[in-house]
Amino acid sequence: MQNNQIAFLVSDEKEAHVPWLQIHHCIADRGSKYSVTAGRVTNNAELKAFVRRVKEDKKYAKATHNSYAARVVNNNQVFEVKNDDGETGAGMVILRQLQKQNICNVCIVVTRWFGGTMLHGDRFTHVQDAVLQIIAETSLYEVKREKVE
Repeated sequence: MQNNQIAFLVSDEKEAHVPWLQIHHCIADRGSKYSVTAGRVTNNAELKAFVRRVKEDKKYAKATHNSYAARVVNNNQVFEVKNDDGETGAGMVILRQLQKQNICNVCIVVTRWFGGTMLHGDRFTHVQDAVLQIIAETSLYEVKREKVE
């Protein structure tokens, strides 16, 4: 795939065909490259399977970080999870955007390939920008603004 190319992928699992969207190399800074992937998840098993599927791609498996966050609605309660994968604070940046946009039943993975130069605070800006870009590119499967009573 070319840089900035968007891929809409459908899982080949027998249970459910879960749509997901991946934007390759959406951000580059001082040698580091970022990609972002989003997919619909409705429970912990789907979340784990989704993250595993992203990392099954050899290119993504070799990435320095695959940080993610998800919000899932179950029995009218919102459950949130985040994982920094060594990029301290990145999971919270992703989760805060999901909270701010009130997006549920979605997992967003931001992948970074370290380019050799420390980005310090700019890395958080890049994670946030990647999340906002994938939100802008799709309706996230019409799960935005789900109401929880």
